[in-house]
Amino acid sequence: MDHAIHGGRTRWWIFFLFLIAISISGLFIKEPKNLFTLDEATMSLLSKADIAWMITATGLVMLMTPGLSFFYGGMVRKKNVISTMTQSIIAMGVISVLWVVVGFSLSFGDSLGGFIGDPRTFFMFRNVGGSPEGIPGFHLTIPLALFALFQLKFAIITPALFTGSFAERVHFSGYLVFMVLFSLFIYAPLAHWTWHPQGFLCAMGVKDFAGGIVVHCSSGVAALAGAIYLGRRRKMAKGGETRPANIPMVLLGAGLLWFGWFGFNGGSTLNASPEAVKAFLNTNTACASAMLAWVFFDTVRREKPSAIGISVGLVVGLVAITPSAAWVTVGESMFIGTFTSICCNTAVHWKNRSNVDDALDVFPTHGVGGIIGTILTGVFVDGLLDGNFKIFGVHLLAIVIVFVYTFVGSLILYWVTDKLVKMRVSPESEALGLDRSQHGEIYGHDAGIDMQE
Repeated sequence: MDHAIHGGRTRWWIFFLFLIAISISGLFIKEPKNLFTLDEATMSLLSKADIAWMITATGLVMLMTPGLSFFYGGMVRKKNVISTMTQSIIAMGVISVLWVVVGFSLSFGDSLGGFIGDPRTFFMFRNVGGSPEGIPGFHLTIPLALFALFQLKFAIITPALFTGSFAERVHFSGYLVFMVLFSLFIYAPLAHWTWHPQGFLCAMGVKDFAGGIVVHCSSGVAALAGAIYLGRRRKMAKGGETRPANIPMVLLGAGLLWFGWFGFNGGSTLNASPEAVKAFLNTNTACASAMLAWVFFDTVRREKPSAIGISVGLVVGLVAITPSAAWVTVGESMFIGTFTSICCNTAVHWKNRSNVDDALDVFPTHGVGGIIGTILTGVFVDGLLDGNFKIFGVHLLAIVIVFVYTFVGSLILYWVTDKLVKMRVSPESEALGLDRSQHGEIYGHDAGIDMQE
């Protein structure tokens, strides 16, 4: 039987000493003492209303990750609840440190050919302070530090999203290593390509308002790669079924995601404006229509209207509207939610007939939802409906590029991680449950080993 310290304590010593080294190095980073003390000319560039809204929006987006932990934690088996929730929460710590050190620089630093940011630009958050200046092409009315914090929350939730695909079968330490590699080599480049004014996808005319490509396509495709690479859970491979540990937790998580998503999309305007209100309205409308479409589509196929279906449906609507939230009409947002919900529902049923064990349907919901939402952005936002076939084609091309890069890149990173720290737990640990084998904890009155797996 293996444990969270599988292979000895060496890897945990490495993690610990690496954090100590980073912390000490921060003492030697020189930055101006007046980084947050601004002169009148710089202060005139800032809007107090925008600052207040963006602080609120940043907090809302941060709440989404704990919400996701409840959403995923309630869906897995009882013996894996803690491990699944922990995988989301630990991302808040790992990515926060990584973002300060180099993640923000790689995503929004001076562009190196439109493909990646210069890691030196904002290394250890140098020059990230109260001024709105620092990124060429951005015209912020909020401090650059606040913009960086807002973007951090997107970087946090992205790796948390794909954990649902390989739930119940990975070493905690292996997940930590893969999360870091994914953030550096997949997330940061995609964020730079799409959101940096000089990123090559942005220069092509690709529009991604709040993360349809950067967050949902990347996490969904990485989830698919992970499910394929790691293989099926033992119980599923033997034709067994799993029961959710706590459906009320799923409903709670879905509600927190809906609430937090108002900051996710509404905050992506980066200001307190009518456009932010439009994003807020469209987010709520698409979410509601997708939830109803999912439930009604289930019932016409002779299934019961389940709480899980309600929860998944509303999340699909939130995913679908993300790429275009502030740019489409409210009627178009309703169509986007309904249409994408039906497509994702169908994708879930197709996946269930396959041998791919994407445990919590991350690719059929986030991946497919992000892809369809991006394609529909190319339809409704100065695209196909306006006779602009080039914009529509650019969005199709962007999906292909992102899919191939993320899928192949993720497979490579899974392989590398597996060589460094074995990712999949032993059969004995999987039977015991990851709560006990990885964390030495139990949820409720867990019975322990399920030898029928």
